[in-house]
Amino acid sequence: MLNFLNSVDLLQYFGTVTTWRAQGLLEGTKMMHQQSMMVGDMIPVHSEIPTHVEEMNNINYENNASYAYDDLFPALPHSQPPVQRSIQQATNKLRVGSSLHTQVFHVPYEERKLDNANTFGEGESLRTCQSITKDTGAHIEISTSKDGSLTFLMTGKLSAVLDARRLILTHFQQQASKQIAIPKEHHRWILGKQGQKLKELEKVTATKISVPGIAENSETITITGTKEGIEKAEHEIRVCSEEQSRKALERVKIPKIYHPFIQGPYGERAAALTAETGARIHIPPASTQSDEIVIAGEKNGVLSAKAQIEQIYQDMVKKCSTVRVEVPKSQHKYVIGARGTTIQEILKETEVSVEMPPPDSPTGTITLHGPHNKIGLALSKVCEKANSVKTATVDAPTWIHKYIIGKNGSNIKKITQEFSKIHVDITHSEDKVKIDGPPEEVERAQLELDSFVKNLLATLTYVELSVDPKFFKHIIGKSGTNINRLKDETGVVINIIESEGNNIIRIEGSRQGVADAERELREMVMKLENERTKEVYVDHRYIKSLIGVRGEKIKELREKFERVLITLPDQGQKRSPVKLRGPQEDIEKCEKYLHKIIKEIAEWSYVQEVPIFKQFHKFIIGKGGANLRKIRDETQTVIDLPAEGDDSDVITVRGKRENVEEAVKKIQQIHNEKANVVTEEVTIAPKYYNSLIGAGGKLIHSIMEECGGVLIKFPPAESDSDKVVIKGPIEDVEKAKQQLLAHASERELTSHTAHVRAKPEHHKFLIGKNGANIKKIREQTGARIIFPTDKDEDKEAIFIIGRQEQVEAARKQLEAAVAEISNVSEGEMSVTPRHHRHFVARRGEVLRRIAEDCGGVQISFPRQGVNSDRVVLKGPKDCIEAAKIRINEIIEDLEAKVTIECVIPQRHHRTVMGARGAKVKDITAEHDVQIKFPERDTTEGADVPVKDNDESAEPGPNDIIRITGRPENCEAAKNALLEQVPITIDVEVPNELHRLLAGQKRRELMQTYDVHILLPPNDDTSDIVKVTGTPANVERAKLALVDKIVEMEKEKEDRVLRSFELKFKVDPEYHPLVIGKGGVVITKIRTDYGVQINLPKRGEPDDDIITIQGYEDKALQAKEAIMAIVHQLDNQYREEVDIDPRVHRRLIGLRGKNIRRIMDEYKVDIRFPKQGDDSIVVITGDEDNVLDAKDHLLNLAEEYMQDVADRYTRPAAPSLGDFGDVLGETATAAAPASTGAGSATAGTGFVVKGGPWEQRAPDTASTHEFPTMPGATRQPAPAAPTPTAAWGPRR
Repeated sequence: MLNFLNSVDLLQYFGTVTTWRAQGLLEGTKMMHQQSMMVGDMIPVHSEIPTHVEEMNNINYENNASYAYDDLFPALPHSQPPVQRSIQQATNKLRVGSSLHTQVFHVPYEERKLDNANTFGEGESLRTCQSITKDTGAHIEISTSKDGSLTFLMTGKLSAVLDARRLILTHFQQQASKQIAIPKEHHRWILGKQGQKLKELEKVTATKISVPGIAENSETITITGTKEGIEKAEHEIRVCSEEQSRKALERVKIPKIYHPFIQGPYGERAAALTAETGARIHIPPASTQSDEIVIAGEKNGVLSAKAQIEQIYQDMVKKCSTVRVEVPKSQHKYVIGARGTTIQEILKETEVSVEMPPPDSPTGTITLHGPHNKIGLALSKVCEKANSVKTATVDAPTWIHKYIIGKNGSNIKKITQEFSKIHVDITHSEDKVKIDGPPEEVERAQLELDSFVKNLLATLTYVELSVDPKFFKHIIGKSGTNINRLKDETGVVINIIESEGNNIIRIEGSRQGVADAERELREMVMKLENERTKEVYVDHRYIKSLIGVRGEKIKELREKFERVLITLPDQGQKRSPVKLRGPQEDIEKCEKYLHKIIKEIAEWSYVQEVPIFKQFHKFIIGKGGANLRKIRDETQTVIDLPAEGDDSDVITVRGKRENVEEAVKKIQQIHNEKANVVTEEVTIAPKYYNSLIGAGGKLIHSIMEECGGVLIKFPPAESDSDKVVIKGPIEDVEKAKQQLLAHASERELTSHTAHVRAKPEHHKFLIGKNGANIKKIREQTGARIIFPTDKDEDKEAIFIIGRQEQVEAARKQLEAAVAEISNVSEGEMSVTPRHHRHFVARRGEVLRRIAEDCGGVQISFPRQGVNSDRVVLKGPKDCIEAAKIRINEIIEDLEAKVTIECVIPQRHHRTVMGARGAKVKDITAEHDVQIKFPERDTTEGADVPVKDNDESAEPGPNDIIRITGRPENCEAAKNALLEQVPITIDVEVPNELHRLLAGQKRRELMQTYDVHILLPPNDDTSDIVKVTGTPANVERAKLALVDKIVEMEKEKEDRVLRSFELKFKVDPEYHPLVIGKGGVVITKIRTDYGVQINLPKRGEPDDDIITIQGYEDKALQAKEAIMAIVHQLDNQYREEVDIDPRVHRRLIGLRGKNIRRIMDEYKVDIRFPKQGDDSIVVITGDEDNVLDAKDHLLNLAEEYMQDVADRYTRPAAPSLGDFGDVLGETATAAAPASTGAGSATAGTGFVVKGGPWEQRAPDTASTHEFPTMPGATRQPAPAAPTPTAAWGPRR
């Protein structure tokens, strides 16, 4: 019985049992109205005190009376006796439910991740929601309220909604983390089968749960998510763990409103119970809608804790009342307190629990549960806490928020320093500033902040200028110089805002400063709008000349036209123009002047090469370079001679055409005066040509080198000529002639060969400077000595050719020289300490190269930190001297080194370096330079490719590569680096071939040609494929793609031929035999004919159709092979046997063991029906074997059926008189039951008729009691004995 009291009755009731002062309530109510708090009428609900009334129903049963079962045990209310309905009726009334679920939940402002709070619903937040929708399939709607909290509405399948909720909370709500210790052996129960239980728990609680792996020796489980989700997940995990522990466990259902009284304030009562009984008490979190409390531990402790909990519950039921009060939701946080401390404090002081509505609930009703005499005090405290904080707002435009805050928060600190309890909330999405705190402090702070805002609005202003975004970079200037200068001069704040359709420059500051900055910016924009840009194409060969030595020419050009910005193309770019930007008049003048300079450079760029024997270059140069300087001055040309170590003998002359031709005449005149070049023919028998040329041309090349580089030409092999032509200076020609004739005559006499072995690094010392040592041995012995070249496999063998005595003498001298070189000695030299690092860097790479070149000499530099210039060398004496010379040459190179800059955009640096820096290493080694790449810029957008029109932007510090070495080597290395800059080209590939190109073929092309190939998206019908890489690789890849297109076209045609499809009918009974055991037969057919064979599933509409796909001829052959199997099976004898379905399972045996044994024994195939009510068994094979197997199966079936009949024999039915002692009556023995009806004759005592024990068990074999389903084939059921047991057959 519920008693509903109005407000007056409630107050009267409270006045009789408590000392609650009405004056306090009135004062509290008055204060609530003063604070404009909308507190509604209290809705008291009197506690429901259960009335335990025991009604004794005394029923007098007469001894000899009998009663009907339905009278004594009537049906439950609203239940109906079972009614048999037809299948059609049941189908028509089937209820169809929706599989879609909808969930709504809120994210409070204080729990939000504020990364995207200012642009909710846009930008990153919108993309996040779209991504979650795409991943989960749930539809998401989002909205934001005035207090900044978020509301999400999700619709979709339950699993999709749960997944979406977890992902949304991860992205939009602050995440916490908690670690709990769970015994390792319980982890598998928490995970569940294949981790499904853990995944389901993560979905329901919207958390991320990390369970340590099997190999990890840890019991700690980490839960990450919202506070509410962590509490739910922890509760479920601990309950699961307690269930698996081998100790006692009890579940007690207590209404949720009484949980706070069991837990106690701050969990003290539950902790005390745990300490007293030793049992662990798991109370579900407030956010979980569960009434079940789990108690685990030792049995006695669990029972004791359970009893105490039930006692607390019963006590609270008797004395507990409920009151509800309306409080605006914005003030709920003050009632809750930090982490719920205020609610716990009220519970501790008044023994009344405060129940807050869920965050997503629209109502503001707070419910109080507790003793009658304490609930009034608790209500006063709730009202006091709700009104303890006031909220006020100050109107302030968002653009002055930063001035209110001040630098590092100085202004806002100054305003609020006197108000310690005030909280100021500045949200940049609203034109307001919120103030929270005690009412008196809020009013004072509001006045000060309002005054400060009015002062700011009076002194500050702002202006917005709409500017074309292409001018932004010019307004900003290089590294922000222009914009920073303007800020410093005017003292304003300038923000450039770029967005879709809204490109503005915003100026904020003092009125005068804003006006000055606006005027200057408008002038700058007007000037930029009047500027023009022009491109002048210049041959890339002339760019270097246009720049001049150390940039002198281009500097002079820029000084001449100061108002024009001249941008030169990067070196190596053949089609990039010179860009001019500035006023139109100045640009036209600059363009004319530039064309004039280029014309002059083109006239002075004629080149002619003059071949001059190298030994005569010194005469061309003259003493102190007099001759060369004279020619240059007279002809105004540039004359370049090959370097000292260069094998070329070509002199290059550059300048105006007529001047170049005159310089060439002068050079040739000097050459003809100093050198008498002649051509002479020598007669030598062709049979000696091979021996004169020598192995690999060694002998003839050595003669040419010794004789000043003369040219010796032998007649072709097919020619009958015996004339050998010698061309060169007359003295050298004569010398070469004598040596050729001498060798020819020597060959006529005899020839002898020997060899001496020496380390390759010692060969240069054996030869000597300018071949002095080896010439001496040749002159003394007359033998020919040939050293191995780079093409020879044996690098140590030195061959000696000549007469025997000559060869022997030369061999002895060479062996003595080799032995002398092999003797090790020690030497030293001085090297300036600043160069030491170059020699020992990179693990002594330079020293290793010197050692390899100089006979393996050992070089020791002072250790790091030792101030010494002494370098020690150990090895053969000649090797030491050679090493010293090499070290001095390197030092000279170091002294002559320069550093140049190579500008390559940072996004290309990885490509230029190559895999693990391989490309840069090759360039460094080839050109003998050092290359230093800048540090990688990790700022956002540093690697984003720029647009085409931004290529002319000034290079940043992270785009500059520095190259150190000799000037000519640095330039060569720079060009090599620029050649590695990738380009992108478009290659047309038919769209229908893109699918064939993707995958392995694309990867092979990319790997082979070191390029990146990008195909258009699937929904794009474009034929364009983009290839990116170095120019050479891209061109090779393009040719390879063209070849691939031809190959894929052929492959496409082949696929059409392979798609031939053949369908034919085969009785489904033969399908298992066509497949074979384990698929052996069908797999062999597929392999032999290279076709795909698809067999339908049994029961499908066309379950007799077999489909073959492949080449037409192969498909026909495969069909013939299948039909051959079918014809073979048709010729076998087939017998159908009727066997009762109830023994089929026993005949088959466990996993077919019995039937396989029978099939193997009788060499037949036995097929049982798929449907359980079909009794036909098919036996196939040779006729004799089939008949024998049939007899065997029938014998087994008869034996098994006897067992079935015995199982269905029913015992005598019991009578209720057997239970007379239980009913307190004197029972008499029941008479034997008749086998037909199963009824009993009742004696004296209590007898019930029509009970379930007297009802006949249903006959499962009866077609009347179990009619056939509509559409099924009726089969005659075998007769079975009527079961006689009271409750049906034994199982």
